[in-house]
Order: sequence, then structure tokens, then C-alpha cells
Amino acid sequence: MLVFCFMFIAVLLRSVSLVISMRNERRLRAEGAAEHHAGTTTLLALAHVAFYLAGFAEAVWRAPTPDWTSAVGLVIYAASMLALLVVVRELGRFWTVKLMLARDHLLVPGALMSRLRHPNYFLNILPELLGFALVMHAWYTLTIGLPLYALILRRRIEQEERIMRANFAGY
Repeated sequence: MLVFCFMFIAVLLRSVSLVISMRNERRLRAEGAAEHHAGTTTLLALAHVAFYLAGFAEAVWRAPTPDWTSAVGLVIYAASMLALLVVVRELGRFWTVKLMLARDHLLVPGALMSRLRHPNYFLNILPELLGFALVMHAWYTLTIGLPLYALILRRRIEQEERIMRANFAGY
């Protein structure tokens, strides 16, 4: 039962973030923003869904009971969602799950952004997946899925870095 409740909450939270992303994307496109590397965005989305589905399937198969691993996973997952809130708040209308560059894009000088490059990936996405797998006791998903996801994420970070360097002096 815990597995189903957690999956429901995780999907709900991700869905809310996608609604915010789509709203911001519509505004940015209306203002002339350009999307870059849509193929990588699609790969990341597919990998995220696959990770959730694999973790959930593994949890149904294992039928884990709540223990310290679940508790640690829940804390990591909750922290990742708090990080997502901070990132979305700091980036404001520029935050989307897509790699978009607005005509009036500027570097956001928020607390996280000025101290860490790509906080959405390092403080939200990777901890989210780790926490999710721990709650689900999804060891195969964690050991196979996370490294595969990280390969796609590395590609996305390299793409973002190139775009940022090309568009922002001193980045």
C-alpha cells in the first residue's frame, strides 16, 4: 500500500511541475524563445518515465515493507522536491523542462544559481531518482537505470553549457 501511495504522490508532484513548465514554455514561445536540443529533452522525458515505471514494477515485485532504507529514500526525495521548488522560484518564467532561450534571457542571480551550476539536475533530478529507488527498494532500477539516466543528463548539461557560453559573456 505504501508503494502505491508514494507512486501516486511522486506522479502528482511531477505532473504539477510539468504543468508549470508547459505554462512557462507557452509564454516563452509567444515571446519568441527558441528551443534547443529537443531530442535530448525527449530522451530525458522517456528516461524519467521509464525509471519511475521500472522502480514501481520492481517495488510491486519485491513488495517491500517500510524500513530505514525507505525512510532515507523518503527524506532524500522530499529534499529533492524542496530543491525543485527553490529552482522553479529562482528561475521564474525561464524555468521549463526544455532547453529554451528567451530573447530577453538573462542569468538569474539567485542564491542557488550563483553558487551551483545546474542545481535542477544535481539537487532535484538525481536525488529525486535516488530517493525514489530507495523508497521502492528498486535496486535493479537504481544500479542500471540511474547510470543510463546520468549519461543522457551529462549530454544535456554539455548542451546547456555550450548555449550559455555562446549567449552570455563571462559565463
